[in-house]
Amino acid sequence: MAKYDYLVVGAGISSAVFVDAATKVGKTCLVIDRRSHIAGNIYTEEREGINVHVYGAHIFHTSIKRVWDYVNQFAEFNNYINSPVAVYKDELYNLPFNMNTFCQMWPDVRTPAQAKERIAAQVAEAGIGEPANLEEQALSLVGRDVYEKLVKGYTEKQWGRSCTELPASIIKRLPCRFIFDNNYFNDRWQGIPMGGYTAMVKRMFGDVEIRLNTEYRDLIAAEPDIADRIIYCGPIDEFYDYSLGTLEYRSLRFETDVLDEENFQGNAVVNYTEREIPYTRIIEHKHFEFGTQPKTLVTREYPADWQPGDEPYYPINDERNTELYLKYAELAAQEGNVVFAGRLGAYKYYDMDKAIDAALDLVECELGISS
Repeated sequence: MAKYDYLVVGAGISSAVFVDAATKVGKTCLVIDRRSHIAGNIYTEEREGINVHVYGAHIFHTSIKRVWDYVNQFAEFNNYINSPVAVYKDELYNLPFNMNTFCQMWPDVRTPAQAKERIAAQVAEAGIGEPANLEEQALSLVGRDVYEKLVKGYTEKQWGRSCTELPASIIKRLPCRFIFDNNYFNDRWQGIPMGGYTAMVKRMFGDVEIRLNTEYRDLIAAEPDIADRIIYCGPIDEFYDYSLGTLEYRSLRFETDVLDEENFQGNAVVNYTEREIPYTRIIEHKHFEFGTQPKTLVTREYPADWQPGDEPYYPINDERNTELYLKYAELAAQEGNVVFAGRLGAYKYYDMDKAIDAALDLVECELGISS
């Protein structure tokens, strides 16, 4: 029976970074994943000649040079710039909030000074002292018009609760740019890996052994001594059989259609900010790679309540869940040969670049390899 230096649980981006480094210094690794594919939530698969982001849109962006240098070993990135559009009733707005947005919202506004004055007047009119909930926090930052049309419905769909029932801390700031710039991210580097994320992650894993459709508990029950150490990128509460309670998430549901037309919406990402429309956005995948295929694929993204067994997407980092996670983290600190990593192991939402950065820190800590 084979024995490995490391059993790596989960075949997503964090695992791929670790395995890439470990195998290069001669460590043997076995990777397992309960899904039928590698790459976790950044998994892409080709349909109609288009790389489809199966678990929602993933746009790579970073200002961390070591992360940018690292990923470019495994993929060539195109020059895609994320410039989403928001639909509210019969109105169309550019995002993020910038001078294009303000001129669309208020036809008499033309200059940054006028936009600032309009927002300041609406904030003053709201007259909010210490915000008691998300609605009051948003009104105190951007005023009534931006909040009602572009924040309220989208946020309530995303979290499944009224903005008056959500904590103010969820929106610490709502950045407004007083320039005409629709680039959603401020990061220095941005793009989509040409050929899709799955191909990139496959290169990162190299020739390592990967067992898909494999549950951690089943493997350990059958082969308890299969590895000297474990890098566990699954849910930390599941590792402990939910013995202290269940950490909560928001989930997502996707509906994808093939359309017999070349261009459905003219943009990769279009947000729908009305509460009455059940999905938060429509993704047209071909635009991530400037596709010219005769057909197109669109995905409607529906926020969903989460139950154990559903796919966990967004941790709900409220007071209750934060306290519970810290209790699990105390247990994890006592493990001799198990290291918890990734978004599920850390119960933390990571942008892709931050997940890679954290994995590079893990590599340094675990293997002594600095990047």
